[in-house]
Amino acid sequence: MIDATTALARLKEGNLRFAKGQRSIDKLLNQNDRMDQLLGQQPFAIILGCSDSRVPAEIVFDQGLGDLFVIRVAGNIVAPSQVGSVEFAAVQFSTRLVVVMGHTHCGAVKATLDEMHTPKAEQSKNIRAIVDRIQPALKPFVGTDLWDKHEALYRQAIRANIDYSVHQLQHSSSILEALVEKEGLLMVGAEYDLQTSKVEFFAN
Repeated sequence: MIDATTALARLKEGNLRFAKGQRSIDKLLNQNDRMDQLLGQQPFAIILGCSDSRVPAEIVFDQGLGDLFVIRVAGNIVAPSQVGSVEFAAVQFSTRLVVVMGHTHCGAVKATLDEMHTPKAEQSKNIRAIVDRIQPALKPFVGTDLWDKHEALYRQAIRANIDYSVHQLQHSSSILEALVEKEGLLMVGAEYDLQTSKVEFFAN
């Protein structure tokens, strides 16, 4: 089992390689060695990330098959299925690091801000379900000086949504709470910058 501190360092090192355009040859070879994956998996980190096509976790962190347990959903929201997936990996594989990774220019957050500024009369109930899970993270901005400063608000809203998702994971599962308290499970937020290709991890 890889401890959370070591796992986090490995992600940071992998992202640094990716940002520099220096992908690891070991990881490239691992992707071609699929037979080893039949024996099982031992992911060293769980990534709850956005489903945006520009943010594939394995590539962003320069990792190979079997290294990461990745859950992707628009807006990196936390719903029961995501919580259950994190629980499964943390228990089944003893994975001790969970990263909630959002990204700059997140469309789901922008759609939520647009809806909050100008509510639509009709909207897909499925898209609405995503917006409804992001809105609580953004409501503290309503009525502040930031509310009408769209670009600054957008940047802060993305980070607030990441923090909110981390909080939701930390407090929506007795299983995860016990793993944090007794087994060294670490949950952190992170933001991937589409322009620089770098991931910034947030302090706990």
